[in-house]
Amino acid sequence: MRQELLSLPKGLAEEVSKNLVMVARLIDEEPEQAYAYSRIALRLASRVAAVREAAGFAAYATQKYSEALAEFRAAKRMTGSVELWPVMADCERGLGRPERALTMAGEPEVAKLDKAGQVEMRLVAAGARRDLGQLDAAIVTLQSPELASSSVQPWTARLRYAYADALLAAGREDEAREWFGKTLEADKDGATDASDRLAELDGVEFVDAMHEDEADEVDEDDDEADAAEVAAAERASDQAEYYDEDDDEYEPLDEGSEGDVDVTDEVVADLDDDRADDKA
Repeated sequence: MRQELLSLPKGLAEEVSKNLVMVARLIDEEPEQAYAYSRIALRLASRVAAVREAAGFAAYATQKYSEALAEFRAAKRMTGSVELWPVMADCERGLGRPERALTMAGEPEVAKLDKAGQVEMRLVAAGARRDLGQLDAAIVTLQSPELASSSVQPWTARLRYAYADALLAAGREDEAREWFGKTLEADKDGATDASDRLAELDGVEFVDAMHEDEADEVDEDDDEADAAEVAAAERASDQAEYYDEDDDEYEPLDEGSEGDVDVTDEVVADLDDDRADDKA
């Protein structure tokens, strides 16, 4: 990504980088705000593959699946990489087209994916089977060497969780309880709610200690703050300029100069982390 941003004029690269940093920081907790910042970056540098990819993930996080799919396709065309194939297939699911997702799961691109990508594709295919009401087929789809392995990989918790959830949906409660337990063993970061699912199966109920009125007040305050930030980002997007090669205001960015964009390292680190999480 840094190399792609270095291809932009200095002032433009800095502005795009700042917006991509905000996308990476907000996409998990405040996806609508992340989406607003991604639109600014897209206006400024739509010919940069990393920008199209970030815009795709921001749209995906806000369930704008048609828009996300278009951005992912654009990024794939620019780079020739197939790493976005699983999330593109999941966009098809989001658009109510599980059959297309299953077709993509059988395409040659899948063989070119790394192990994490192949596991992600298996998860998407199993989800598509469930969308079609094919629970037994979904369970079989998830049965794989990766599921049976005792080693814990970045994708292990999500794979075990999906298997447990499919078993539960099929009425195989005892097996589901076993696999939710195995999920919990692998989920050191709490990425899933396996512990809550186990508690539900065991009849444990959780009581929210916060008074309902207090909770409503907090929600209202958060909504107002979110709306203000999104509005600010949208106002900034209205002021954003498209890059004009004939504009003397922008200076080409020299890779070896002291003017290198410092924030691009943060963009690379943040977005790479998010990409790893999405594959995991």
